Amino acid sequence: METVLHSRSSTVTIGPEQPFCIIGERINPTGRKVFAEELRNDDLSTVTKDAVAQTEAGADMLDVNAGIPLVDEAELLQKMLRTVQAATDLPICIDSSVIEALEAGLSVYEGKALVNSVTGEDDRLEEILPLVAKHGAAVIGLANDETGIPETPQQRLEIATKIVSAAGDHGIPPEDVVIDPLAMTVGADTEAVTTTLATISLIRDTLGVNMCLGASNVSFGLPERHVLNASFLPMAMAAGLTSAIMNTAEVCVQSVRGADLLLGHDAWGASWIAAHRARQAAAAT
Repeated sequence: METVLHSRSSTVTIGPEQPFCIIGERINPTGRKVFAEELRNDDLSTVTKDAVAQTEAGADMLDVNAGIPLVDEAELLQKMLRTVQAATDLPICIDSSVIEALEAGLSVYEGKALVNSVTGEDDRLEEILPLVAKHGAAVIGLANDETGIPETPQQRLEIATKIVSAAGDHGIPPEDVVIDPLAMTVGADTEAVTTTLATISLIRDTLGVNMCLGASNVSFGLPERHVLNASFLPMAMAAGLTSAIMNTAEVCVQSVRGADLLLGHDAWGASWIAAHRARQAAAAT
């Protein structure tokens, strides 16, 4: 099953036989006080810098979030999306929990976007899925609902199944529903990652849909976060994860691309060797 997304002239295909889709997480003001203040003052220069830097680092898509308290999120998200589209041609994941902001963002996006996200609550499904269908987008479905974050893989599968079914009721095919199996910090729960990995495998084997998660969540509150994220990603890929919203630090990107080669998603290592030669050429200049 393949999820096809595109910008004005660039296409990304997410699928179990495709190279892993890296979605750059950086364009998000959460936890970034200086960036948030810049956005409040209508300064979008960091948006451009982050878009270019993540593109150059190897991202396949970019997540864009405009969530700042006491700001017109719909207006700001539109400005940020226009800025990102001017800086790079990568497809975009439009990230908001505000319906008006999603509507505004989708109205200015040039292509087929990925909407982040919808949960399993009935009211959220009825609010967001018609919007996704209207704009011909794809959507990330989080495997949690009004009861919170399920503890077991089976419970998460049940919510994922509900989301896929509800999407179908709105004319959204399974290939345009990307399930988030939920990654939690191992610093708070030593079983968090093993539960996530089991959930990924269960969803892969039962639903066969593509999956995406916030990879950096697993290392929250711990030292050497990039190393932990880079360790987690190949394990998740082997279990069936096909994309992630993640940091584009070199160690993380290299880990993903190495796993692509080892899992047979980079035929004869062509991309791995090409990237190595490009780095050599850059070092020589």
